[in-house]
Amino acid sequence: MTQELTLDSNLEDQKNMVRILYIVHALALVFSLGLLSVVPLIVNYIKRPETEGTYLYSHHSWMIRSFWWFFVWAMVAAFFWIALWWVFGLGIFIAWVVGGLAWIWKAYRLLRGFFDLENNKAMPG
Repeated sequence: MTQELTLDSNLEDQKNMVRILYIVHALALVFSLGLLSVVPLIVNYIKRPETEGTYLYSHHSWMIRSFWWFFVWAMVAAFFWIALWWVFGLGIFIAWVVGGLAWIWKAYRLLRGFFDLENNKAMPG
């Protein structure tokens, strides 16, 4: 008995797009502290409907959620920086801790997503 492996070239093209988006999100995180992640975020929103019904849809959603949660925590860090800078530098310290933890968390999410993509796994909902 033989098995035939059928490769869907459209799915492979979409997987390459998701791979590129993970890399661009990561580069934006490293070189702009996430500020330039807006560009791949827009592409995620545009390309996500094309992957409806595939495991790649969950990867687009994963990157979108990662961006927005990182944005929320970056705003919390900015609040501490601005609102509490005058309290003996306490606000700046809290901002660095919150911002640093948010950066590490997003880096983890991008790495986990990339590795799961390479193993053809869907991301958790």
